[in-house]
Amino acid sequence: MTSTVGSKGRTGAVAPPPPERSGRILRFSRAERLVHRTTGWLMLLCLATAACLYVAPLAQLVGRRHLVATVHEWSGILLPVPFLVGLASPSFRAGLRRLNRFAVYDRQWLRAVLRRVTSPAARPAGKFNAGQKLYAGWIAGAVLVMMCTGLLMWFTGVLQPISRTSAIFVHDVVAWAVVLVLIGHIRMAYRDPQARRGMRTGFVEREWARTWHPHWLEEDRSPPNGTDSGAAGPER
Repeated sequence: MTSTVGSKGRTGAVAPPPPERSGRILRFSRAERLVHRTTGWLMLLCLATAACLYVAPLAQLVGRRHLVATVHEWSGILLPVPFLVGLASPSFRAGLRRLNRFAVYDRQWLRAVLRRVTSPAARPAGKFNAGQKLYAGWIAGAVLVMMCTGLLMWFTGVLQPISRTSAIFVHDVVAWAVVLVLIGHIRMAYRDPQARRGMRTGFVEREWARTWHPHWLEEDRSPPNGTDSGAAGPER
């Protein structure tokens, strides 16, 4: 592990400090951005073809129902592939570890959201805030449910105790929930140009990171035993 600025030796931290580029720091590696981008396009393709199958006016306008259904099925099956390929990247795996752990300050972030307090000081966060962690976990679970119910609809009779009607009902309900959650996700990204820049180029302004994700920089520079008084404590 490389040394941080001002230190005389190796820090032994879990991850090296984010690379800097003229006042900017690296937020997402190329692998992370490719996984996000590819998954996003597959999700949009899946939802667009679903709309053409589900909404009668669109179905009549597009036609070619068998082709649309085939594209929908395969785009759904391919949804987890970018994630699985991304596991080969150390930076992607490190990001997953951050997403899967809640810290004390994440609970503070959630309380501030419930109270509708929007100041950065009331919403401390690491590299990912609590909302992003909940979103990532929820969308991963939703994709699995959609895949399982979709396969049950595709291969009728594979699991006899589960009727095709039940699979269709769950598939449709979760699909509408996914649409609503994705609209919220896109809306939040639209309101934050720095977040969009981070996913587009990989880099964000240091001041933005210090304001909205103060524990991110501290975590990357803290020793593993958490003895540094200026560093964030270990996530729980």
